[in-house]
Amino acid sequence: LQAFTTVPREEQPPFSAAEFSDVSEMRALAELIGPYGMKFLSENLMWHVGSQVTELKKLVAENMDTLVQLRCCRPEQRPALLPRLTSAENVLKRMTIIGEILSFRAMAQQGLREVFSQRCPFLMGPIESLADVVTPDTDIQVTLSIFELASAAGVPCEVDPALVTALAGKGTEGVSPEEDYKVSCLLLVFVAVSLPLLAADPASLYNPELDGHNNNVHCLAKAIVQVSAALFTVHNKNIESHLKEFLLLASLSLLQLAQEPDKARLRNHDSIVLLLHLIVSESSFLTLDMLESCFPYVLLRNAFRQLSREPTARNPQH
Repeated sequence: LQAFTTVPREEQPPFSAAEFSDVSEMRALAELIGPYGMKFLSENLMWHVGSQVTELKKLVAENMDTLVQLRCCRPEQRPALLPRLTSAENVLKRMTIIGEILSFRAMAQQGLREVFSQRCPFLMGPIESLADVVTPDTDIQVTLSIFELASAAGVPCEVDPALVTALAGKGTEGVSPEEDYKVSCLLLVFVAVSLPLLAADPASLYNPELDGHNNNVHCLAKAIVQVSAALFTVHNKNIESHLKEFLLLASLSLLQLAQEPDKARLRNHDSIVLLLHLIVSESSFLTLDMLESCFPYVLLRNAFRQLSREPTARNPQH
C-alpha cells in the first residue's frame, strides 16, 4: 500500500494520514474535481515548491564563497571549509518539505492516470506513446509541450512541466540568468555536502516496514532529482552532468563521514547512505553504474543488510 503515514506528536489531536492520502483516495479526488481541478491542485502545489526554492537560493547567496570553494576543492580541504557554512540544517529541512509536496503530487498524478485510463483508454495510449518518442535532441519547447500533455493525463515525465513553469516564474529580481544558473549549481553543492548532518538525527533511521525514513528524508531523493531537472531545463543546461556532479559530491561527503571519530555523528550513517540509491532510482538520468563509479556498491549492500537485520522496534513511528 502506498500512502502517507502519521508521525505522532505531543499535544496534537489524533489524525490518520493513511486514511486520506493513499492512491485510492487520490483516484476519488480525481473523479470529484476532474482534470482541470487536478491541474489547479498541481499549480498550487508547485507554487509552494517555487517559494521554497526562492528561500533556498537566498541561503545559497549567503554562503556563496564557501560553496564555490567546496565545489572545486580537494577532499582533504573540505573539513576546514564545512564549518563555515551556515543554515545547512535549514537547507535540508526545506528540501525535505519540497520532497513531501512532490511525493503527494506524484500520488495525486497516479490517481489521475488510473481514472483517465479507465475513462479514456483510447486517448491514454497515444499520449503515452507520444511521451516515449521524446529524445535529448528534441527541441526543449516541443519537449515541454509533450510533457505538459502527458502530465495532464497523469503520466510521469523526466522533467515536470508544472515545476519548470513555477521555477521560471520565480526568477530572482535583479539577478542575471548567468548568476541564477550559478546559484542553481551551488544549491546542489549545498545539499550534497550537508547530507552527513542527517546521520546524527535519531529520526533519520530507515524503517524497513515503511520502506522510508522516520523523518521523511527519503523524500529528499524526489526533491533533488525533480528540482534539478526543472532548474537546469529553465537554464537550458545538461541535466545529467549536474546530477552526476551532485552524486560525486554527495558520495564523497558520506565516505568522509565514515571516517568521523565522533560516533554520535555516525548514528544513522547506513540509513543516509541509502539515499544515494534512492536518488539514482528516482532519476532517469542516473544509473547504478554511475553510482558505482563514485561510491562502492558493496557499502550500499552492507547498509541494506544491516538495517534489515536491526529490530524494527528501534524508534518505531507509524
